[in-house]
This record gives sequence, structure tokens and C-alpha cells, in this order.
Amino acid sequence: MRSSSVPGDSWIDGALYPDTEAPEELHGVAERVDFLARLCAAWDFGLLPDAETVAEIRRAEWGEAVDACRLLTSPVYHLLRSWHGLAPLPYLGQQMAYIRDDPSLAYV
Repeated sequence: MRSSSVPGDSWIDGALYPDTEAPEELHGVAERVDFLARLCAAWDFGLLPDAETVAEIRRAEWGEAVDACRLLTSPVYHLLRSWHGLAPLPYLGQQMAYIRDDPSLAYV
């Protein structure tokens, strides 16, 4: 997805910050939650992150921020929860009946 990167942490995608200057580093849970919200929104929209970004957010240190994020309408957020071994939460996003009622869905 990278359209511009920041000089600090090479895994931070500057394209996720169209409204402000991208941070060079993320400090604390609040900044990580903001990053995750931006990342999930882009990923849900079909803009895939770089491998370095995925590797970073899968690190155990991100578990607290993932749990705090609570984007219950985001399919990617639920994926992040499962990667971190967090308890599943209810998905509140749109469910298409033609998919939801498909008997083959259990095998996907």
C-alpha cells in the first residue's frame, strides 16, 4: 500500500495519514490504536499493507492496542484479534444474506 513512508520506522505507511503528517514512531497505546484504526480501514477497503507492516502488528507488543481498538465493524480487526489470541468479539459489520446463508461458508 505504501505511497509514502516516514524516515523513522520503515513499516509505518505514510499513506495512512492523509489528514496529518505521518509519525516517525508510534509511542504508547493511543498512537498504536490510531494506527490500527487507519490500517484496518484501508485494508477493509482493499488496500493491502506491506509485509513489514503486517509483521510489526503481529508482534506480541501490539496485543494491548489491538484489544483496545474495538473496531467491531472491521473484518480485519477481527483477524488481528485472532492473530493475537484475543477472545472473539461480535462482528457488527454488514452481513450479506447470500453469503451468510451459504452452507459452504463453514468450509471457508
